[in-house]
Amino acid sequence: MKIKKIFLAGAISAATFAAAQFRQTPLPYAYNALEGSVDAQTMEIHYTKHAAAYVANLNKAIAGTPLEKESLEKILSHISKESPAVRNNAGGHYNHELFWTVLTPEKNTQPSPGLAKAINDSFGSLDALKEKLSKAGADRFGSGWAWLVVTADKKLAVTSTANQDNPLMDIAEVKGTPIFGIDVWEHAYYLKYQNKRADYLAALWNVTNWKEISRRYGETIK
Repeated sequence: MKIKKIFLAGAISAATFAAAQFRQTPLPYAYNALEGSVDAQTMEIHYTKHAAAYVANLNKAIAGTPLEKESLEKILSHISKESPAVRNNAGGHYNHELFWTVLTPEKNTQPSPGLAKAINDSFGSLDALKEKLSKAGADRFGSGWAWLVVTADKKLAVTSTANQDNPLMDIAEVKGTPIFGIDVWEHAYYLKYQNKRADYLAALWNVTNWKEISRRYGETIK
């Protein structure tokens, strides 16, 4: 199947889009590309409604402020000083931009040798890491994310955050650079899985993009 790219449509006006500090990256696969794990309707709504709203509201929240000239990562690094609107929408935009890239229709991708060694050193095996990440997602009360991060000492760690927080934020309990994030908000899975979050988490391993996660790992430990 030829994979097409999906572009943002209708989230913000053309004039606003042209002037926006932040924009959605085109989805790197068709809405139905992950069928079996993520259904097309969920993917379309998730990308064009939920994620699009985060970036539009972020641009609105920072309009006319010095934050317009800062990178997203910089904003997150001092998020405790910002308004709830900036915190929620900057986190939501960053988290979703990462999320799309760590999923793929390509089958049976594998961690790079370097990442595989780091996983084995930190968790014992890839299966053990999957179990730990799935548990972090399943145990997150309410809405939030489960994360695989590289800490400041270049070690791997699993953590979770509430709502649209992430480990780049200065308020995070476990800080680090995310290389894999799993969205456990109900809008990410409810149409297909209803209240069965564990089934959704298990299905995501069939579409996990270990090539991209490995690339992020390599960039982070340089």
